[in-house]
Amino acid sequence: MALALVFVIVAIGSVVFHLVSPWWWTPIASNWHYIDDTILMTFWITGAVFVAVVLFIAYCVYRFRHHPGRQATYEPENKRLEWWLTVITGIGVAAMLTPGLFVWRQFVTVPEDATDIEVMGQQWQWTFRLPGPDGKLGLADMRLVGPDNPMGLSREDAAAQDDVVIEGGELRLPVGKPVKALLRSVDVIHDFYVPEMRAKMDLVPGQVSYIWFTPTRTGTFEILCAELCGVAHSQMRGTLVVQELTEYQTWLKGQKAQGFARLSPLAQ
Repeated sequence: MALALVFVIVAIGSVVFHLVSPWWWTPIASNWHYIDDTILMTFWITGAVFVAVVLFIAYCVYRFRHHPGRQATYEPENKRLEWWLTVITGIGVAAMLTPGLFVWRQFVTVPEDATDIEVMGQQWQWTFRLPGPDGKLGLADMRLVGPDNPMGLSREDAAAQDDVVIEGGELRLPVGKPVKALLRSVDVIHDFYVPEMRAKMDLVPGQVSYIWFTPTRTGTFEILCAELCGVAHSQMRGTLVVQELTEYQTWLKGQKAQGFARLSPLAQ
């Protein structure tokens, strides 16, 4: 009886802790509430299974407790029970996977009006590139990366001449405008992560990955590296500043229109 009660307390306590837990997601600041909805659905399904299994164990512990003279019946197979478990498990897995497939399709389908920006990760700092007045990012090549060209821009590409390169870890974006972030790494695998944006994607050396999101509120948010990338991994942080469109445009016009100049947001 005591052990059965412990299992019941564990089941009830887990649900209560989940409902009143002070540890929860940061308030969302992008269009990706679909990700939150998918995670919540997963929590409810797995939580219901967890509670059912724990309560079933509690029932079995109490119902089949030892009594003098009672012997267990050996039953190696129960096809009816196996079919029920297979069907119920299949339904549960499908219920968790299906919404995720729709969300993933949205996650990889970039709107046509999204603005391209670039995020470069290296041990242990972030560098960003924004399109200049022409609204286009110029060509870049990792083989061109150097002290005077941190993003590896092509000097022969006219579209690269007005790109704005920002070193120092501060990325500015306008609110309400979809953004496609092109992700590159100079050295090892990093991960671009902004918790409030629900934006998270690996930067893999030798390839260009991407994510897109639409900031929905102004503010200052922390950019983290979510992939262990070396001894100073925890210090690889940046800042995302989301501004009103007019403020962003004023700031952008104040930047030097030269993609090969190393700019710092502190030098304004």
